[in-house]
Amino acid sequence: MPPPARIRPLDPTAALWTAVGLVGFCLLPWYAVDGGFWTFRWLLDGWPLDEDAAPALFLVLQGEKPWLAPLGLILLLPLLAWRRPKADPAFARLMVVIGALGLGWLLIQGFAIGHRGWRYDWLEALFGDLDWRQFGMGYGALLTALAFLFLLTLGIAARGAVGGDVFVVGSIGFVIATVALFVFMPIVQMLLNAFVTDEGAYSLAAFGRRLFSDRLWSLGCLTGGPRCGVAWNSFFLAVLVGILSTLLGLAFALVATRTGFRFRRILRALTILPIITPAFVIGLAVILLFGLSGFFTQLSAELFGTQPTRWVYGLPGLLIAQTLAFTPIAFLVLIGVVEGVSPSMEEAAQTLRAGRWQTFATVTLPLMRPGLANAFLLGFIESMADFGNPLVLGGNFDVLSTEIFFAIVGAQNDPGMAATLAVVLLVFTLAAFYAQRFWLGRRSYTTVSGKGDAGIHPLLPRPLRITLYAVVGFWVALTLVVYGTIVYGSFVKLWGVDMSLTLTHYIKAFGIAWTDHGLLWRGSAWSSFWTTIWISLVSAPLTAAIGLLTAWLLVRQDFRAKRAFEFGTMLSFAIPGTVIGVSYVIAFNVPPIELTGTGIILVLSFIFRNMPVGVRAGIASMAQIDKSLDESSLTLGAGSFATLRRIVLPLLKPAILAALVYSFVRAMTAISAVIFLVSGRYDMATSYIVGRVENNEYGIAIAYATVLILVMLAVIGVMQLLVGTRAIGRRGTGGPGLSGMRTNMPPQGAALTGAG
Repeated sequence: MPPPARIRPLDPTAALWTAVGLVGFCLLPWYAVDGGFWTFRWLLDGWPLDEDAAPALFLVLQGEKPWLAPLGLILLLPLLAWRRPKADPAFARLMVVIGALGLGWLLIQGFAIGHRGWRYDWLEALFGDLDWRQFGMGYGALLTALAFLFLLTLGIAARGAVGGDVFVVGSIGFVIATVALFVFMPIVQMLLNAFVTDEGAYSLAAFGRRLFSDRLWSLGCLTGGPRCGVAWNSFFLAVLVGILSTLLGLAFALVATRTGFRFRRILRALTILPIITPAFVIGLAVILLFGLSGFFTQLSAELFGTQPTRWVYGLPGLLIAQTLAFTPIAFLVLIGVVEGVSPSMEEAAQTLRAGRWQTFATVTLPLMRPGLANAFLLGFIESMADFGNPLVLGGNFDVLSTEIFFAIVGAQNDPGMAATLAVVLLVFTLAAFYAQRFWLGRRSYTTVSGKGDAGIHPLLPRPLRITLYAVVGFWVALTLVVYGTIVYGSFVKLWGVDMSLTLTHYIKAFGIAWTDHGLLWRGSAWSSFWTTIWISLVSAPLTAAIGLLTAWLLVRQDFRAKRAFEFGTMLSFAIPGTVIGVSYVIAFNVPPIELTGTGIILVLSFIFRNMPVGVRAGIASMAQIDKSLDESSLTLGAGSFATLRRIVLPLLKPAILAALVYSFVRAMTAISAVIFLVSGRYDMATSYIVGRVENNEYGIAIAYATVLILVMLAVIGVMQLLVGTRAIGRRGTGGPGLSGMRTNMPPQGAALTGAG
């Protein structure tokens, strides 16, 4: 006769999270402390009685914050489940009620009280004036919120959701909560801010005046007027960049896979350079080449007697710079699509006596539609979100991203207008996203099945090959000139005036001296450089962790609303960085979550901006791992967490490293969201470079950019050594090279490529 089952006084998971919540409520500062999240000076400054660092319990006992008292009472309710097993329906109901009640009250009191007291007049009339403003939540509130969240997911799991797996349900709840808090809530608050009047009230008329202003939608440039509205400028530019970058990316992919080109590895190396370079640095190089004092401008004046002009400022210069910057992204998306077209389909067409031109036009290109659509979409979104190049090259050609920036930080200081512009930008990008899905429709583009094929792609027609060689050759030459200009310009004393070589710019930016007090980092760029490094190093593993956890949930678990869950986690990649920056400023500049001016807001923006990369990398890698491995582990008694840690993660090392390096690189080179979130204490490299450009200190800006490029190349090199390359088959047209090998680093378009 088996021994009777041992009933624990309180379920271990419930006991753990109850203890965590009580620690947060009783021992840790409830509100944010001076000095930032990572400082612990409050332990020596009168804690726990000092009101600036007091836990919620002490605030309540001192009569300061009586509305916090219900949270402490709710944290004691799990004791009602004493000696109740998890299988008891009453246990599940109790945990759900406790979690929902605690989270609900935490949110209500947090959003009802602002930095000036009650946010709503009826609350002030009901409870009276508040003598003390509300501050942003701190350690205590964070732990208490986590406790309520996981008590809620424990109750949901106890009710049988996802097989009753506590870890899986908790992971789903955690991802939903974080995405809702750091993606959806800022976007919603930004949308609401577009309706705010100058007096602080909400008005549909105010939103309408901003939305339908001539500055946004004027078509004067087409009807003889001075200029078009900023919305049309952004849209036309994005469409042109999307088309050109897609066509050039396709040309690169075809040269690499269908022409027998011998130097495919060089093409691959050139595609990496723009990705690890801040986009506006390319715009700066365009100025050095084609500006009033540019190399080609002066050369043309000397040889042909032409008059130097400012033609490069505006649409032409932006088109050149953005096409140079975003073509490699299109190439990285398209090369996999071009390789993925089964040769047997093309051979079947030729067997039916179709010529090479007809085969390419009627078979090959139609099968590339998903890649072409995704490449265009990425070019469109990147152009819409680009901030650096329009700031450097825009001239009188105003676009949405720069208008948003000046509405926030300029003399007008109009957050409502910035929110309205951000709404227009968001509508454009989401409309492009859904237009892409509509164009692709529900057709099947599958060409690779379990059956074998000849494995050899037919060569392209000779005239097409010659045309592609010419186009790609010109682009490669221009890219080399641009990057040569970046490196050479960092050593020139004053471009166009004094071309003598000097190390002055590097010394000013990265000077080091040895003094009586030790090593002195006296260069002006060191502060932003080290800040960028540590913020990137902190955000990269967190991005990879939440991205791969989400991928594991999507691939290995079945639960309700799975498609909505996937859409929510992928949405942030379709939102331009400019919109992310504005929404974070609006949402996190006031209680209950005050983060502006801290390093945490930068880390969070990078995590949820780049999380889809880790998701798609994880999904792609887990698709190659047989699910029976997980099932065997579970059958042998291991839980979901142990299976994930011991079985799945060791097999995902390439995806982990890819997500880490990619997240690090993107954090180092981001500008569109960062420019709104930096502060005097937490300045980033890209923001520093933009500041130097605005002060016409081009030499220092280019020197800093060169150092960043070298750092990124070192990171990519280490990643290649750790990850290596992986053979995807024997297809190819000219021996080993890019067509037969592929790195495991996902391209920037990986997120949308997989989703689209």
